[in-house]
Amino acid sequence: MPLRRGTRRMRPAVMNSLVGMRLLATALLGAAVLTVSACGDASSPPTSAQAPSSACADHDPLRRAFFGDLHVHTAFSFDVPVFGVGATPRDAYRFARGEPRIVAGATTALERPLDFAAVTDHAEFLAEVDACADPASPTFESASCRIFRTGGLAGQSVFGTQTVLPSPARDPSVCGDDGAVCREYGSSVWRRIVDAAEEAHDRSDGCEFTSLVAYEYTANTGASSQHRNVIFASANVPAPISYVEEPTAFGLWQALEDRCTNAIEGCDVLAIPHNTNQSNGNAFRTEYPQATSLDDERGQAALRARLEPLLEIFQHKADSECRTEFSAAAGTADELCSFEKLRRGTIEDCGDGTGAGGTANAGCVSRRDFLRGILLAGLEEESRLGVNPFAVGVVASTDTHLGTPGAVEEDAFRGHRGNVDDEPLERLQKNGNRAGTQFNPGGLAGVWAEENSRASLFAALRRRETFATTGPRITVRFFGAWELPADLCANPNLVSVAYREGVPMGAVLPPPSIEGRVPTFVVAAQRDPGTDRRPGTALERIQIVKGWLDEDGVHERFYDVAGDPDPSASVDTNTCIPSGRGADGLCGVWRDPDHRPGERAFYYARVLENPSCRWTTYECNRLPPADRPPTCSDPTEPKTIRERAWTSPIWLGPQSAPVGGS
Repeated sequence: MPLRRGTRRMRPAVMNSLVGMRLLATALLGAAVLTVSACGDASSPPTSAQAPSSACADHDPLRRAFFGDLHVHTAFSFDVPVFGVGATPRDAYRFARGEPRIVAGATTALERPLDFAAVTDHAEFLAEVDACADPASPTFESASCRIFRTGGLAGQSVFGTQTVLPSPARDPSVCGDDGAVCREYGSSVWRRIVDAAEEAHDRSDGCEFTSLVAYEYTANTGASSQHRNVIFASANVPAPISYVEEPTAFGLWQALEDRCTNAIEGCDVLAIPHNTNQSNGNAFRTEYPQATSLDDERGQAALRARLEPLLEIFQHKADSECRTEFSAAAGTADELCSFEKLRRGTIEDCGDGTGAGGTANAGCVSRRDFLRGILLAGLEEESRLGVNPFAVGVVASTDTHLGTPGAVEEDAFRGHRGNVDDEPLERLQKNGNRAGTQFNPGGLAGVWAEENSRASLFAALRRRETFATTGPRITVRFFGAWELPADLCANPNLVSVAYREGVPMGAVLPPPSIEGRVPTFVVAAQRDPGTDRRPGTALERIQIVKGWLDEDGVHERFYDVAGDPDPSASVDTNTCIPSGRGADGLCGVWRDPDHRPGERAFYYARVLENPSCRWTTYECNRLPPADRPPTCSDPTEPKTIRERAWTSPIWLGPQSAPVGGS
């Protein structure tokens, strides 16, 4: 593939030999002697003197990669039972641990169970859904409940319409005039959600599976996605805070601090925005409600940074990394920004404003709907305030509405919404059910943690030592420093050296001790090994994406740092058999050739697989030729996919001050 203007070719470091693969695997797994970090940064591995007590027999101070799903819906959500799905939180956790389920008429199971998961049912209307399903409820026969039980879009809209309104309210015909019915049912449902997580959580020292208590906050004001998944560190939690109680993001953050962090011993929490690609510029607009001074704005920016350290960059409703229309801040057209877009074709640019209608695939689109624009806006706010409110790392998840966390295989996609897309011809409609072929199976969250326990995983989420994949279990490590050995990729102690000399993904690079140093990065990735049934795909290359702020404004650029793109690498879309060169592992050490002292910047890594068949191709191939819908022969419909992984960024500034007070 030809390189675009703005890219820099670096000497590739491809690990195809057995020796090279062993070295890279050792580096990625952290199987080396721990060396204490000279940086003293919170992101560095703890020394034995300061390490928390381990809950697990398998504990690695250099941290291991764990894969999970932090966005999962079951029949407790108002938009699930209306489409014929009856899976409960317990069912979802059992599926995550490898138990089979009947999904869309077929037995489905994960070949590789997840390490962790969180059921995130909509906090809004948990009580109403339960009351309308219980014949013993005093409001069971209300008109709203009867319509809800008819199902479909009409049933969904009974409650869902409230999430679009700026001042949502509960229906007294369901909740009772004094709200007592919903208070009773809401408390019961939340208790069952927490109990399901507690039941699924492996408390043995085997630590095979971790469940995290969670819910989704579903702000959809003006039909613009401002949704967030609220994830707790333990089971010591308050009642859910929904859009009905707190219809603004700032109200949510403040309430979480007031009712969790400051009120309940052992309670800690964070929120993860998702589907910002449908937010019309609203999810990350710069606003400080009722602030009357810069100090007020700094306080609110710091609150946001504490509560929202992560962004869900990918899920079944497509990619939120970047768009080609917004990827030319430094004259660099990034063709990879066209990947898995929910809205295709011409869009209206929101500019510096906002719009509405995104969840219906309408309205303008903003650069702040995508990670790269969000991070650039964060640099601008940090320059103005001294605090970066948009310093987000990345995870991916599925947003399954079938209770099937981790079901991300392209060749086994069963749809997303139950009886409206549980048949191939339904799934293969362009814009069907508002998306159809634009949907995808979703992705996975990757976390670097010492062990598979709640405390260790949550600490990793908090410090942003996380990465995201579009489904494959690609493993990637990313470190930044002011000096790294050029031959670090060949060093079996790569991880301990990198921690000692610098910081990992998600962290802030401290100021250099010697003037004139240039930021240097090491990134190492290993392909998904796959299974006997589904072998993993070879890696093509690793890129580093840089965004920066200087006196001329914001800029971005991307660089190839490892791998050797093979123009012949392809996949036969009739058989889905791949061809061409690729790597089992890639590693590169890269010094920023464009660094200028005093600039504010972020860097993140992007790992690309060779092309493979997209789910739509598998679906079309299974149908007899005469039964295939027009989308199967539509040249505008992608037949292949470039699966990938992204790391959380590493930041630096003029003084490399802490980002968001972290």
